[in-house]
Amino acid sequence: MSTLIFKLPQGLPTPTSALRVVQTGSHSTDLPRHFETSLASLSDVPGTERVALVPQTRLSWHRVELPAGTLDKRFFQEGGSARLRAVLDGLLEERLLDDTALLHFALAPEAQTGAPIWVAACDRSWLKAWLDALEQGGRTVSRIVPEFIPTGADSATQLHALGDSNHPMLVCCGPAGVASLPLSASTLQWLLAANTPGTAVQWWSEPGVAHIAEQLLGAAVPLQTETERTAMAAQTGWDLAQFEFSASRQARSRKRWSSVWDTLMHSPAWRAARWSAVAIVLAHVAGLQAWSWKEQAAQTAKRNAIAAVLTTTFPDTKVVVDAPAQMARSVALLQRQSGAPTGSDMESMLNQFGALAPETAAPAAIEFSANELRLSGLDSNAAEFSSLAANLQTQGLRARWEGSTLIVQSVPPGAKP
Repeated sequence: MSTLIFKLPQGLPTPTSALRVVQTGSHSTDLPRHFETSLASLSDVPGTERVALVPQTRLSWHRVELPAGTLDKRFFQEGGSARLRAVLDGLLEERLLDDTALLHFALAPEAQTGAPIWVAACDRSWLKAWLDALEQGGRTVSRIVPEFIPTGADSATQLHALGDSNHPMLVCCGPAGVASLPLSASTLQWLLAANTPGTAVQWWSEPGVAHIAEQLLGAAVPLQTETERTAMAAQTGWDLAQFEFSASRQARSRKRWSSVWDTLMHSPAWRAARWSAVAIVLAHVAGLQAWSWKEQAAQTAKRNAIAAVLTTTFPDTKVVVDAPAQMARSVALLQRQSGAPTGSDMESMLNQFGALAPETAAPAAIEFSANELRLSGLDSNAAEFSSLAANLQTQGLRARWEGSTLIVQSVPPGAKP
């Protein structure tokens, strides 16, 4: 999934406010691109994730240690716990110049109690104004990320040279936090003196101030454009959308599963797994098709064998449509031609009736026509006749009552009673 990253300007939003937008591709090899537009003419790209980027000059960083039990899932899972907010207000009240009620706080990802954690703070009304402006324009963001974040104790200190030759700046991201300083020789000397000996330092520079950074450092500095840095900032685990700015559980779930799906479908690390899944599916499809062919061949062989029995026994049969039914009709025809009784004869039906009917059963009239036997004058309501029709059906005959008349029919070959 591609991503639209809106870098929020310093001032409050207006219809003519210039907004820098960075778009990243759905593949890791796609280069990010940027464009600038006003808030009123901001276009959208369907099917993209929208991320708001808070500039460093709008953030302050504070290291606190939360009391045990503060990060219980019941309180923090939805990001809007009044209890957690009250704890942060108490811990940061004396460290901030502004009233804590005017600020928005966000905890570091995977924060835990019992150890110092980072808390980012920014102006609440400014952030809300920009989020509302984007939402009114149909550009609701799903995440809010900081432009720079502190590094871990075991990570290298990152120094970013920004700006232009008229206003060169240096952003230092280290274990002590994030600081913006003028890019000068005195700043560099102070940082080197304050840095712990042996700690690795990683330099980055925008093209506009690369010559200044290289002159001060005395060595080449890797280049990194603002667009590249913005795209990398959106890939961190930080999300400032907490407390009143937190998204709903469903929105977060959709975002998480969408990210997982996008990773599985496009990440080079999962390419082997994708091809393996395709190979497994194709193997199963081929196996099912082969099994289907085998079963069809077995059924065809059985049908051919049955048809061979019919045509061998009765050579006059030219066309085989339903071999069992045709066989039964041919046998019945032979029986009639030879004078042998069949199941459709009156004698056979009367024998079956006599074997199942009570000894006192004496029909007043017997009529036989077209393989149908009608026995009149019987009491269908009598207890001894209650199961007679059902018993005749078990013998391969069809039987039903019409008033006091029992109608018995023979079943055609291949049909069910």
